[in-house]
Amino acid sequence: MSASSSSPPPAGEEKGGAAPVEHCKGVNGLDKVVLREVRGSSAEVYLYGGHVTSWKDEHGEELLFVSNKAIFKPPKAIRGGIPICFPQFSNFGNLEQHGFARNRSWSVDPDPPPFPVPVSNRAYVDLILKPTEDDLKIWPHSFEYRLRVALGPGGDLMLTSRIRNTNADGKSFSFTFAYHTYFSISDISEVRVEGLETLDYLDNLQERARFTEQGDAIVFESELDRIYLGTPSKIAIIDHEKKRTFVVRKGGLPDAVVWNPWDKKAKAMSDFGDDEYKRMVCVEAAAIEKQITLKPGEEWTGKLELSAVPSSYYSGQLDPDRVIQDSSVPEDSIS
Repeated sequence: MSASSSSPPPAGEEKGGAAPVEHCKGVNGLDKVVLREVRGSSAEVYLYGGHVTSWKDEHGEELLFVSNKAIFKPPKAIRGGIPICFPQFSNFGNLEQHGFARNRSWSVDPDPPPFPVPVSNRAYVDLILKPTEDDLKIWPHSFEYRLRVALGPGGDLMLTSRIRNTNADGKSFSFTFAYHTYFSISDISEVRVEGLETLDYLDNLQERARFTEQGDAIVFESELDRIYLGTPSKIAIIDHEKKRTFVVRKGGLPDAVVWNPWDKKAKAMSDFGDDEYKRMVCVEAAAIEKQITLKPGEEWTGKLELSAVPSSYYSGQLDPDRVIQDSSVPEDSIS
């Protein structure tokens, strides 16, 4: 797939004459799709892993973290951006760590079924993943996983996952899931995460023992790896030095993982710089504690919407009346 294979931009094309959707080659010749919004924000999605590796604001500033040591070479997953953990989060099951969706080749979906809410602009791409014969040997379930990645008019990044059970044998299947988002930050010591106060969490550093969050915000002074349970639809990541707040809105994803590897674990990862832990934090919309179960023909929807706003706009509640755009997604997100 090359840049020349993308359709010609429509009349009223994006600023600077760039098409809102461009198919081109990325690192090591891997296929990628570049999305551009009319005001200048952009995103990049690799077909390998259905993996968002870049999200830039209208000033061209990168908002996602990707390691300088990331290996863009199958079968290694790309370190950073938004890896998709499916059909298994971490080692919650018998598959490889975080499942196999993040190291499979996805396809552009030429004829996606209609979405409940139309997209007002053209900066989006629809991808699809179906199991290979090898996948069916390790996870014997037939599925269709449709992913839409879209840029909103204000530069918000929206990911919508729709996973359908296409088993012909009448069998249900269950899975866990996460959008393993790596945010780019000024310094981990300058960051706090709000919205998870008083909630229970499983501490991955203490054999997933259950605790209750006591602080009024999460701050980082050492390695942290927790699964917060029953979380609200909105979480804020406040970067004091940059005076910027990331707002995470989610639907169909009751849990939230917060992770920073700190120095010792950073040194142990071959595809991660020794000091890079200072410039990233993972806050991951997820469904982990309670597996999602689909009967044949059923479909689950999991939505993630990311926005970056000046912290002066964020005073504990950002647009409290605004919920994730597709409010028609039911709480259990299965149809």
